[in-house]
Amino acid sequence: MDVSQLITDPYWWDAAPPEDARDPLPAKADVVVVGSGYSGLSAAAELARNGADTVVLDAEALGAGASTRSGGMVSSGQKMVMTGAVRGKARERVSDLLADSVASFEHIENLIAQEKLDAGYHKSGRYFAAYVPKHFDRLRRQGELLHEMTGVTVHTIPRSEQQRITATEFYHGGIVVDDYGGLHPGLYARSLRDLARRCGARLFSHAPVKAIEREEGGFRVVTGRGEVRAREVVVATNGYTGQATPRLRKRVIPVYSYQIATEPLLPELMNAINPGRRMISDSQRELYYTRPSPDGTRILFGSRPSFVDVDERTAAATLAARLEEVWPQLSKFRITHSWRGKVAMTFDKVAHMGTDEGVHFAMGCNGNGVALMTYLGHQTALKILGKANRRVAFDAPEFPTEFYYGGRPWFLPIVSAWYHLRDGIDRRFS
Repeated sequence: MDVSQLITDPYWWDAAPPEDARDPLPAKADVVVVGSGYSGLSAAAELARNGADTVVLDAEALGAGASTRSGGMVSSGQKMVMTGAVRGKARERVSDLLADSVASFEHIENLIAQEKLDAGYHKSGRYFAAYVPKHFDRLRRQGELLHEMTGVTVHTIPRSEQQRITATEFYHGGIVVDDYGGLHPGLYARSLRDLARRCGARLFSHAPVKAIEREEGGFRVVTGRGEVRAREVVVATNGYTGQATPRLRKRVIPVYSYQIATEPLLPELMNAINPGRRMISDSQRELYYTRPSPDGTRILFGSRPSFVDVDERTAAATLAARLEEVWPQLSKFRITHSWRGKVAMTFDKVAHMGTDEGVHFAMGCNGNGVALMTYLGHQTALKILGKANRRVAFDAPEFPTEFYYGGRPWFLPIVSAWYHLRDGIDRRFS
């Protein structure tokens, strides 16, 4: 595949680029929200809708972070089931977490419909593909658990029937979940910005938060271009959590996720590769994930290209080669975009919301944040407003870290190399 001429911004930005909002900062607000991703904007909209004077601050342009750099896949509790996050937890705790995961999916669907958000949302289903034959039975069991615990509709797809899902010999069957879908991350972020403003929130870009200091009656939020005093503060920085909140920084692990986009493909080729226009991911430890563009003309493909972080152009060549492994039919086509963004992983593989030293937070989406971060931002706002009718399962006092971690993920190359090695061994000896 040709990667000689490509754009190193997300494909999503072609339709909805990040936004500058450099007006002078106000001296005070009822609530300051740090971060203009899905979580922060969702919180800001609900707060402002209920009369709170709400200010959103972002270190860069509005919408420049990982919310508009994601794959835009929308699902509910599958990440916790399929990554083993539920393993070892009490069944009641698992049930509560999965119930809120399902609620997050319902929330984002209702939000998009009720507010008429231009988000490019489509419930097309998702195929979870077996990387090696022995993973097929594991996926089948996980599908049964997903159905049992979340109520989604799951179909088992043996390899002999895989061609009706996708024209590839790379995978060994899998499962399809009908109830999942995808959206356009850039359009969704822009729609949430518009919604927050309609509700009365004020949004400011290029205002990196340097410190959040307690004082009588609230907080002093110190930024790179001024200070704002507020009664409450919400930190919604996820994979971009920095030194202003050192305790939270020690609890999230920022990991770069990389993606590429092909040029528009012939309709008959798209119909062979992905006739149902489903989201697709596989069972590797360093998984591949792919989807059609919302207009159904391109293939978007993501993975970690190496156990060390690389630039977008270097990543493009590696990802293009992997894309050809899955679909050799694409070898003659050009890659137009290559980009990366930080997702926030947690040590317990579960997202968290709560308060830390009086500061509210919602973060740690573990690469499954489109619906969940929207929901947790909304729930954080309800909590501040005193309107929450119950405690959300993700709002728990425990937010674990490890003694060896100070906020810099020095161990990621080791873990990633181990994952790549194990995936390679699985493939070779399958």
